[in-house]
Amino acid sequence: MAGSVRGRGTIRAASPGNGAVRPALAVQLARAAGGGTRKREMRASLENGPGIIGFVTLYTRTGDAGETSLFDGTRVSKSDARVDAYGHVDELNAVLGQARAAGLDATIDGWLDRIQQDLFAVGAQLADPRERIAARVTRARLADADVTRLEQWIDAADAEVPPLRRFIVPGGAPAAAALHLARTVCRRAERHIVGLGADAVEPVVIVYVNRLSDLLFVLARLANARAGVADREWE
Repeated sequence: MAGSVRGRGTIRAASPGNGAVRPALAVQLARAAGGGTRKREMRASLENGPGIIGFVTLYTRTGDAGETSLFDGTRVSKSDARVDAYGHVDELNAVLGQARAAGLDATIDGWLDRIQQDLFAVGAQLADPRERIAARVTRARLADADVTRLEQWIDAADAEVPPLRRFIVPGGAPAAAALHLARTVCRRAERHIVGLGADAVEPVVIVYVNRLSDLLFVLARLANARAGVADREWE
């Protein structure tokens, strides 16, 4: 069975008769492997098509000295600013998952699903120390159209909520409260990305994250409105 656990700390990949390994799972397994020979072997196995990939340990000991690998194989400290930046993006993705688990209508949930996919691309670009991620990694590239999509969602959501007159106290329905939290994590991620320097990442990444925090604010308000919960204004 795909993703079945056999033994402590190991995962056996799917065989042709049991279905294919999902790409997202494959990517996460490759990331879990860290750098060095093990990572290259895993990548080769994952790219060689169907078949039994074999047993993959979830621990590799490659980070036991406090280092990790960037996209190009460079070893850096886990406290490196670039690692810190994509760690905040990972946290943001997790908080969005929490918001979705709290219960949202199909429209907002669908938007967040797409954003979660986008955040993997943001993380991949941050994990690449080159100014532009390798051209072959097309799935990990954001474009101006992705920013436009966020702006369209902002306009649609803003049209449905009452006009903003004062500061909003974060809270309300559980999903809305989680979205308010996501907004603050997004702002923190943005600050750390900007802190990497102007040439550290493609400009569209910074624009996307900036626009995303605006969207998460209005989505928190929309989630409350659709749940029948009034925003609490700062008095």
